[in-house]
Amino acid sequence: MDGVINILKPPGMTSSDAVVFLRRNLGIKKIGHTGTLDPEAAGVLPVCLGKATKISDYIMHQDKVYRCGMKLGIRTDTSDLTGKVVSRTEELPGANRIIEALMAFRGESEQIPPMYSAIKIGGKKLYQLARKGVEIEVAPRKINIHEIRLLSFHPPDTVLFEVKCSKGTYIRALCRDIGDDLGCGAAMSFLIRTRTGMFSVQESISLDEILQVREQGTLPYVILPMEKVLAQIMPSIVLKEECREKIRHGNSVGMESIQSDLSGIASGENCRIFCGEVFMGIGYYRSDGQQKSIKMKNVLI
Repeated sequence: MDGVINILKPPGMTSSDAVVFLRRNLGIKKIGHTGTLDPEAAGVLPVCLGKATKISDYIMHQDKVYRCGMKLGIRTDTSDLTGKVVSRTEELPGANRIIEALMAFRGESEQIPPMYSAIKIGGKKLYQLARKGVEIEVAPRKINIHEIRLLSFHPPDTVLFEVKCSKGTYIRALCRDIGDDLGCGAAMSFLIRTRTGMFSVQESISLDEILQVREQGTLPYVILPMEKVLAQIMPSIVLKEECREKIRHGNSVGMESIQSDLSGIASGENCRIFCGEVFMGIGYYRSDGQQKSIKMKNVLI
């Protein structure tokens, strides 16, 4: 069973819990998620099954879209409402100032991840150190906020906004930083991931529904084939069918084996490789002086 399921992760469950649930109930040993969601957050969590675990990194690097609730006038040690309150204020901004602050975060910047996160430092996760009262300096990470907009403001302190951002963006930290920019502090009140690359919350399936389709024998219909998932990420190269055994064993083939047009495909660019209509895996076109060939990177058949 190879492919990707678009899971709707519920609040109160870690991403790893969702994987354990699926492994136990579907009887699949090789399984993994494609980007951690906070335990209290909900939304899109693509889960790779079988050989599709080899493409998880490609999915993980896609942009994300979130809807986030933010409470103004409060700072916590976790940057959300589950944490300990460290400061409060009743001096709160109006809608125009909030919009101005949100717009200031568009584009590339550096973000310091929250101490309560799963990032590892010296083999220990940050949240494990934080729970022990250990404070360490966390290096900032480059992020990109592609789009951010205010959805609603309910005075005096309740904000709902939507953000499209790069991989590695911590929305809790974004709330923290927006609150600092406003001068009043802020903490995330709830979070829903509505999209990861091609995967949308409208097309996601809950864990209960997974059990239902398993009982009905229709589970294969909710598993997306690898080639379909990768079609949103990389172009394709079609080879002659007689190359199948060579490609299956990871061997490169020459230009005489190519049936599709290579225009627009750069040397070294990751591509979906097909032999006729059969998806073989991920490879790339290599041009080394006079020698040109197609070389495999991940054989997925």
